[in-house]
Amino acid sequence: MVNYPNGRKSSIAAAQPAAKTAAGGRGMELEKEISMTNDYYLNIDKAVIHKKPTPVTIVKVDYPMRSAAKITEAYFKLPSTTDYNGIYQTKYIDFEAKECRSKTSFPIKSIHPHQIKHLDAVTRHGAIAFVIVRFIAYSETYYVTASLMTDYIRTCGRSSIPYEWFKENGHLIPYSYVKPVDYLVIVDQLYFKETQ
Repeated sequence: MVNYPNGRKSSIAAAQPAAKTAAGGRGMELEKEISMTNDYYLNIDKAVIHKKPTPVTIVKVDYPMRSAAKITEAYFKLPSTTDYNGIYQTKYIDFEAKECRSKTSFPIKSIHPHQIKHLDAVTRHGAIAFVIVRFIAYSETYYVTASLMTDYIRTCGRSSIPYEWFKENGHLIPYSYVKPVDYLVIVDQLYFKETQ
């Protein structure tokens, strides 16, 4: 039941089971919250950070009406690098964001080899590079420096990174309604202590 301010009641099928998230929609909640946070940063002129568009080659387009073109076939041009990039306090920012459904570990296959190579390259060139991982089961979102994570992936000999590793090596990102994934708080602690 939903109670409206005018006293009317409306019955909404509250007993219906939640719809399962399709594979293509996974990670969308974290992505949406990062976008809200980035919009906040942009609106207060704190940072300029955006989600990178995925490069796509359009193969077929249907034109049922002149004003209603519809893409019916398209392919990814290249493997994308990371999800987000931008600038903060004159430093280039580059990061990947992933959601994890497991309670015990983060599957390494979630970060592709070309993304690891990219994170290593931008780090070598002075970027602030990191990975954001959300453990859905715990409603916890961690910031991990890219070099720490890529070094671990190369040397661990495992197919996953234990949840405990994130608790020991990552930084829990604070949540707020306005900035749901306030990762710049961690960036400030790690890189700009003297300016605070």
